[in-house]
Amino acid sequence: MSQENDVKGTHQANADHAEDDARDDAPHEAAAPADPLAAAREEAARLKDMWMRTAADFDNYRKRSRREADDARRGGREELLKELLPVFDNLERAVQSAQRATDVKGVIEGLSMILKQFEATLARVDIKKVPSTGSPFDPSVHEAIQQVETDDHPAGTVVAEVQPGYVQGEKLVRAAMVVVAKPKSNDN
Repeated sequence: MSQENDVKGTHQANADHAEDDARDDAPHEAAAPADPLAAAREEAARLKDMWMRTAADFDNYRKRSRREADDARRGGREELLKELLPVFDNLERAVQSAQRATDVKGVIEGLSMILKQFEATLARVDIKKVPSTGSPFDPSVHEAIQQVETDDHPAGTVVAEVQPGYVQGEKLVRAAMVVVAKPKSNDN
């Protein structure tokens, strides 16, 4: 009989736990706010706080992005300056040497060497001259400053370069100033 009481007690305990679990699983009804206006004000304050934090985060992001872009530009200029300074140093030496030189040919050779050094430096930083003389006029890289009538070159061909143009990669740094051929007029 005691075994029967133990089984009944166990069944009763299990039933009590099941009722407790059922009560715990039942959705809790939130206490209805006494004042809906106060609840709306709390929600508005919460949303305003979220908005202000988001605005502050965005402002910080904008400032950080601007600072990083400025740092990158400054770093790029410093790298280019480091590449160009040896050319500048050699040019200064050439001018000092030219002031004392009696041999013009030696000065010209020295300046030619500096020009080659400068061109090599530009090539290292991916800056190239725009092809001009003898090539077709291209308004995306050439700026026509004059046209000349000629039968020696086809119309639209660059016949002379007044100032070279340069590109860095695919970006135009400076357009080449050129003279372009046009057909001779038949004014007889």
